[in-house]
Amino acid sequence: MMDQEKIKQAVRLFLEGIGEDPGREGLAETPERIARMCEELYGGLEETAQTHLQKTFQAEEQGMVLEKDIVFYSTCEHHLLPFFGKAHIAYIPNGRVVGLSKLARTVEVYARRPQIQEQLTGQIADALMQELRPKGAMVMVEAEHMCMTMRGIKKPGSRTVTAAKRGCFLEEPELVHTFYAMLGCSR
Repeated sequence: MMDQEKIKQAVRLFLEGIGEDPGREGLAETPERIARMCEELYGGLEETAQTHLQKTFQAEEQGMVLEKDIVFYSTCEHHLLPFFGKAHIAYIPNGRVVGLSKLARTVEVYARRPQIQEQLTGQIADALMQELRPKGAMVMVEAEHMCMTMRGIKKPGSRTVTAAKRGCFLEEPELVHTFYAMLGCSR
């Protein structure tokens, strides 16, 4: 559980550390605002994907299920700056499917943590495999990182793309080709 008082104290110290006056009018309520914001931005630390993926439904169809363009916002654990983009999730059911909104909620569970994109991608794929027990899963994440845009190399518009394959997606290259084709990619 998040410690609101520690967050407020840390924000006050941070403001002092950069040479600001945490008591001035524009900043006086900032520690409280940041503490409330942390509940929202890092709420995934107190959630599990199992909560969202545990209720499944019988399905005779065994074709690929793809949910694409799931918008997410996360925070880079290296610089505590945002990264944001879209996640694309596919799985091959093994007799059971999950409600489509639950796939987007699974992305949120992992995105709402201090995170690196490579880990986020793998965590989503692993959660699908563990909870849904499909024949296979594939996840692709495309994101822009503020740590590359507003500091350091300063290259706005650059995107990082990561992919994770599990189960039959590792064994059947045609499934990977179908995944990219359904996304409209020529890979």
